[in-house]
Amino acid sequence: MRKNLFMKEKKHPKALPYLFFSEMWERFGYYLIIGLLTNYLMERWDGTNGGFAMSKKEAFDIFGTFIAFVFLTPFVGGLLADRKLGYVRSVVLGGVLMGLGYCLMSVHDLVYLYTGLGLVVVGNGFFKPNISTLLGNLYNKPEFKANKDVGYNIFYMGINVGALICNFIAAYLRNTYGWGFAFLGAGAGMFLGLVVFLLGLRHYREGNIIKPVTSEDMPLAKIFSTIFLPAIIFGALGWLIPGDIFGSDSSDAFIFSTLPVIYFYVSLYVRASMQDKKPIAALLVVMLVSVMFWAVFKQNGTALTTWARFYTDRTVPEPVKPVFENLQLLESVSPEITLVDQYDATFDLIKDDSGNVVKDTGRDIYFRNMPAGEIPAGNAPLKVVNTEIYQSINPFWVVALTPLVVAFFMFLRRRNKEPSTPSKIAWGLFISSLSPLVMVTAVYFCHNGAEKASSWWLWGVYGVITVGELFLSPMGLSLVSKLSPPRLTSLMMGGWFLSTSIGNKLSGILASLWDTYDNKANFFLTNCLLLFIAAVIIFILLKWLNRVFREHAH
Repeated sequence: MRKNLFMKEKKHPKALPYLFFSEMWERFGYYLIIGLLTNYLMERWDGTNGGFAMSKKEAFDIFGTFIAFVFLTPFVGGLLADRKLGYVRSVVLGGVLMGLGYCLMSVHDLVYLYTGLGLVVVGNGFFKPNISTLLGNLYNKPEFKANKDVGYNIFYMGINVGALICNFIAAYLRNTYGWGFAFLGAGAGMFLGLVVFLLGLRHYREGNIIKPVTSEDMPLAKIFSTIFLPAIIFGALGWLIPGDIFGSDSSDAFIFSTLPVIYFYVSLYVRASMQDKKPIAALLVVMLVSVMFWAVFKQNGTALTTWARFYTDRTVPEPVKPVFENLQLLESVSPEITLVDQYDATFDLIKDDSGNVVKDTGRDIYFRNMPAGEIPAGNAPLKVVNTEIYQSINPFWVVALTPLVVAFFMFLRRRNKEPSTPSKIAWGLFISSLSPLVMVTAVYFCHNGAEKASSWWLWGVYGVITVGELFLSPMGLSLVSKLSPPRLTSLMMGGWFLSTSIGNKLSGILASLWDTYDNKANFFLTNCLLLFIAAVIIFILLKWLNRVFREHAH
């Protein structure tokens, strides 16, 4: 089965399974953190276990800033790999830094937490763009080139296998040993991924190319003096400007700091040869519209986590409850714990007809929208599914649907009807724009959060957006590999992750507005509108994009 999946008829390079499992374990660690982070920041410290009792707005701001910088640093990592380090060294360096960062986060101390997050940010910059570029380089050989899209789909499935299993391990470690051991589990996953990567070194030689600098390339010293130094200065200005333009000082600092980097990518187009201008322009357009996709998609760790934690019925049917208990996948919430006061300004509290907030200060906020008859008698704790488990729904859909999507495109290819890579991205945006409508329906049926919602709504919204994701995200990686001028491939891969970074930060900004929407349906309708506008833009430009793709894809 493994041989059929990775190398049927020798249509895929031998390196694919090693890169697949390296990325799987790296994403195991990363998505384990994504599933835990906001809840960890908001959790109370009880003296031996817990988090930092932050407000939802503070937690969302930290989360959004973290995932934004995680995808901003690939610009630096891609550049250094292209010019100096090569892809293999960069991947190893990035993996070591990320593993150390996860381990530092296991210490309950804000200094260790922020240091660990910082190491993850820097490490991801070296790891993420360069393992993707290494894969693309290996598919540039004539015998593999026709299967590049399929190769990226398989590679993308590896990402999501790691994301699928990590949340169950996180729940087990957190329930059994505490938050710190869950973070150590992320570190163990990262180091295991490094071992797998090192075992496959002999298969990467052909793709590990340091490209010569041409007269059209900006020297590294100039890039650092004209791009990174201004980025630091702009970021500092964003932090110091009075007031919060984008909701917080950290958001202002991030947005301002990206301006010089955006300028750099625009300058690549301006300074490019006539041969390179069109493909670079096409990539910049796709990166621009993809920002909206990530702004909505990355709310899985913020708005949808809030929905899962407080609006979703997380009780387990009695027939399967013993299985969840034996696997340590259930956490306790107790009616006697008072958590509402610390969340007064951030969580949705029921108001009476006069607009006065009705506080239920005698119980955990999970019980706010539960029928009185279902609340355990005598303040007994209630066992419910860990919130992070719901983060595995999206990767489950990716793993389940990837073979179907690949088979669908191969079916169309045999009939010479397979859409181009830009067309797949356009349809991915449109399909994704439908996903917030699932949550609009959920809000309607649970009376705007007054009643617990079924977890099937989360299965639905993740199912729809996953189809869009499979059309867009791996195809974006493939498009960058196909259209980028060869000497700029990893740098343009960094540009793809820059668009992801900006989208990630925008997702945190959008999620922080959750409490400003009395009707939560309007929150999700806003997300729907943003994605729909992005889809309309790319469909308008699709004829031009396809022409550029036919003329310049390699």
